[in-house]
Amino acid sequence: MRLTTTRRQALLLGGALAAAPVLRLHAQAPERVAVRLDWTPWGSQSPFHLAIAKGWYRAQGLDVTTEDGNGSVATVQIVGNGQFDAGHAALAPMMIARGRGIPIRAIASFARQNDIGLMVPENSGLNRVQDLRGKRLAFTPGSLETPFLDRFLAAGNLTRADVELLSVDAAAKTGMFVSGRADGVFSSVPFLTATVRPQRPASAIRFADLGLTFPSFGMVAAERTIREKPTVLRRLASVTAGAWAYILAGNENEAVQAMVSARPQARLNPAVLREQIDSLRGFMQTEATRGQPIGVMAQADWAEAVRNLVQAGQIERAEAPEAYYTNDMLDPALIASVAAGRVG
Repeated sequence: MRLTTTRRQALLLGGALAAAPVLRLHAQAPERVAVRLDWTPWGSQSPFHLAIAKGWYRAQGLDVTTEDGNGSVATVQIVGNGQFDAGHAALAPMMIARGRGIPIRAIASFARQNDIGLMVPENSGLNRVQDLRGKRLAFTPGSLETPFLDRFLAAGNLTRADVELLSVDAAAKTGMFVSGRADGVFSSVPFLTATVRPQRPASAIRFADLGLTFPSFGMVAAERTIREKPTVLRRLASVTAGAWAYILAGNENEAVQAMVSARPQARLNPAVLREQIDSLRGFMQTEATRGQPIGVMAQADWAEAVRNLVQAGQIERAEAPEAYYTNDMLDPALIASVAAGRVG
């Protein structure tokens, strides 16, 4: 029996669709996904903007929109209350919030080392905690550095009486450091060192080097969203993790351009964004996650984080380490595909 052209095409098309369920998924209208970011645009957010610009989320059936945040604490609370599908935030505030009853969990960890430190002027001779005696150090009450100030100073056999602690708003730290009104400021190392470099280059005394370890930036979602939208979150987290791997494989400038294009009104400095990304590279891996794809988390790291936050009095109701995170939202094959730029 001879097949007409129309019938032959229909049979071929039907066979192709049966053999390629992913194509059927992508032919559907993309699912809207709302992501709350941690702060105003900076290098840590680059994978989201790049994945949107490259169409990687859409290739996985997702229509991702992002909204700038005003701090990780606020992002954690808003996402935990279900107002966004996922958030990008520092993960220690997520742990603290969970201990206070907010049902939220980490679904990916990108900067897997603690990024907090004390920024001091380069070549100032302030290389160790014990060198800080008599110095003016700026901190922000309510920020994550505050509960650890005593332990930080004790690493150099100092107490608060040995330094002058300046309580300032987070937005004032950069200006205080650049103007010389503070000898050092506590903040995110990759964020601040890149921001102040044009006016006053800085080096850092890192909390993580003093044993004050816990995960830094990653993705979080409410427990209810994890239960109800696991497929969506798995694609979202995996594409974002893969985008990070793609960026760090020599495509940093492409990520910078995606951010500049996405936020023209912010007048972002490409050089600062690039330095922030370069600095974050040193925070992406721990001994426990060595060799694992970006995003994947290790129980040993979370156990240490729980110990440190409990000792600092920040977790009121401690749980087992695995209660704070899940690797189930990460697809290693999809991460590798995005990292290689093969998506869709």
